Amino acid sequence: MKPNYSVDRAPKRSDEPVWWSLFGAGGTWFAMITPVTILVLGVLVPLGIIDAEALNYARVSEFATSIIGALFIIGTLALPMWHAMHRVHHGMHDLKFHTGVAGKIACYALAGFISALAIIFILMI
Repeated sequence: MKPNYSVDRAPKRSDEPVWWSLFGAGGTWFAMITPVTILVLGVLVPLGIIDAEALNYARVSEFATSIIGALFIIGTLALPMWHAMHRVHHGMHDLKFHTGVAGKIACYALAGFISALAIIFILMI
């Protein structure tokens, strides 16, 4: 006797891959890039291990206006926010705060807003 397997020929589309990719990118950035940034800017420069003159206004401004620098700043501001808001959205569900679509929209809209501000910030430099 053959088992009765049915294949859904028209599965419902999900938007989760988009959010999971931003979540993963933000988590990876936060785990790998942010600690190095904090080490350099928050520890090595104040201790004098890296000369503070290496981070003078002209050099930092030149870096921020280059494509690599702009992408770095946008990534530093935007990607961890997507990671955090995805965690908040799913954390609310885990804590039995079922906010539904409104909670999802609020979380991802905030991350989108911060991302837009990062891009605007870079364009204004």
